[in-house]
Amino acid sequence: MTLALMILLAIAAIVLIASILLQSGNSAGLSGSIAGGAEQIFGKKKARGYDAVLEKITTICAVLFIVIPLVMLIISSR
Repeated sequence: MTLALMILLAIAAIVLIASILLQSGNSAGLSGSIAGGAEQIFGKKKARGYDAVLEKITTICAVLFIVIPLVMLIISSR
C-alpha cells in the first residue's frame, strides 16, 4: 500500500512540475500587478482551452501532492 502511494506521489510530482512549466507566463511583472492585475483576478475573462486544462491539472496534482503524504503518515502511524 505504501509503495503504491509513493509511486502515485512521484507521478503527481512529475505531472505537477510539467503542468506548471507548460503554462503561459504573465509578462506584466510588478507594474502589471499594481496597475492592472486586479482586472485579471476580478474580471470576467475566464481562461479557456489549453490554459484552463493545465490549470485544472495543476490544481488536482497539487492537492494530491499534499494529501498523499498525509495519508502515508496516517498509515505509517498505525
